[in-house]
Amino acid sequence: YYRRMHAIPDALGTAVNVQSMVFGNMGDDSGTGVAFTRNPSTGERKFYGEYLMNAQGEDVVAGIRTPQPIAQLENDQPDAYKQLIDIQQKLEGHFQDMQDIEFTIQEGKLYILQTRNGKRTGFAALKIACDMVDEGVLQTAQAIHRVDPESVPSLLAQIFDPGEKSHAVAQGRVAGKGLNAGPGAASGLVVFSSQKAHEYRAAGKKSILVRTETSPEDISGMEAAEGILTSRGGMTSHAAVVARGMNKPCIVGCSSLRVDEKAGKMTLTTEDSKNVELQEGDELSIDGSTGEVILGMIKTRESEIQQALAGEIDPEKSEIARNFKRLMQWADENRKLLIRTNADTPRDAKVARMFGAQGIGLCRTEHMFFEGDRILAMQEMILASSVEQRKKALEKILPYQKEDFRGIFEAMDGFPVTIRLLDPPLHEFLPREEADFKKLASALSIDVDKIKQRAEELHEQNPMLGHRGCRLGITYPEITEMQVRAVLEAACEAADAGVDVHPEIMV
Repeated sequence: YYRRMHAIPDALGTAVNVQSMVFGNMGDDSGTGVAFTRNPSTGERKFYGEYLMNAQGEDVVAGIRTPQPIAQLENDQPDAYKQLIDIQQKLEGHFQDMQDIEFTIQEGKLYILQTRNGKRTGFAALKIACDMVDEGVLQTAQAIHRVDPESVPSLLAQIFDPGEKSHAVAQGRVAGKGLNAGPGAASGLVVFSSQKAHEYRAAGKKSILVRTETSPEDISGMEAAEGILTSRGGMTSHAAVVARGMNKPCIVGCSSLRVDEKAGKMTLTTEDSKNVELQEGDELSIDGSTGEVILGMIKTRESEIQQALAGEIDPEKSEIARNFKRLMQWADENRKLLIRTNADTPRDAKVARMFGAQGIGLCRTEHMFFEGDRILAMQEMILASSVEQRKKALEKILPYQKEDFRGIFEAMDGFPVTIRLLDPPLHEFLPREEADFKKLASALSIDVDKIKQRAEELHEQNPMLGHRGCRLGITYPEITEMQVRAVLEAACEAADAGVDVHPEIMV
């Protein structure tokens, strides 16, 4: 599953290293650990890592024991710690990137087992890239490549609404705290298995996967859940590393958490020593930025970046918003392409414009029909028995379409907007459930059987190749006529109001 998720081919199987090895479990003067030259969650320029004395590497990364912070090594093994500090600085300087270092101490002697560019959250990648430019380590063009495009969505991850979170804290709903291993905030229903996480997602429910520790078998469940919470493990454990790669909110090493996966329950011991028991399906929230585990659901809101772009906060007072602005400026200085966006509503267009889109490459008009009373007018048009009835229903849809198109033209003032005429087959706008059939019949004063018959007539085995798009326009030219009229009237009205409109129609 991990290979498929990251598009890694498995034709050659899995490579295995066979080599002589040193041992960290030779006594109290031996140990093993994993360290990062910078914090992989926040990007802070501070040596960060964990270790266990008298242990092997698997004990650290598997999350079986919760390790000690790397700074504690200075007390346990001062000579090895001093040497490790010097080596990590040299490695980062050589590779010009944050390093993930595995080491073992055997009977007081330090061995570096491997180093590689470390996995990091989107937040950390952004800060590290900007800091390394400021430090003179990287040029701006190099810094752009240090931020994985796939991690950018995590920078826009939702955070808890400050007011609602403060209220939850005041109510004493913070039931535990662990290590903040993954970005963002999430609320959902407690699940204890990957299977349940998938079942909840299929049912349209959000979940929080709670485990003692995770293993590779849990990857699919971690992907299906909104967030991950474990009672064991550190920042270099399996759960933390995978969650960072997925940009999922994650808390690990929550020592006050006890998980009984067989019984389907978990227990949190609060600061005042009260035990709170949760069953599968109970509500839970996790803040991956602070490590707080909070009872109940908490409303989320836009990230600081989105708030800054919308003018809700001063970007200069938010480090992440400030760094994001710098990265986008560097990208603009180096790019060779114009970037358009997909946007189906005026709000989508405004957000895209805030993020620097230079036009709309695809505006899907069918998405406009699913809001409020619009879907009813669309269904009335589909069920009409004559051209006159269809045109009458389309007259109801026209103002909605025109309003949306004008809002999009205004948001994209000066940039092109490509509007695609109605594409999906008509049966997709009709109900599927019995209750919805009855509701529609009542609203339009039509017999239920007539609606079902029409839905059956329009149903297609392979709608991707069926009666859709330009074929719909040939069969029902009045639909195309209404949409084109809405586009042109909206463009004219916007132009009269001083908007620089550039409409493009995709048939």
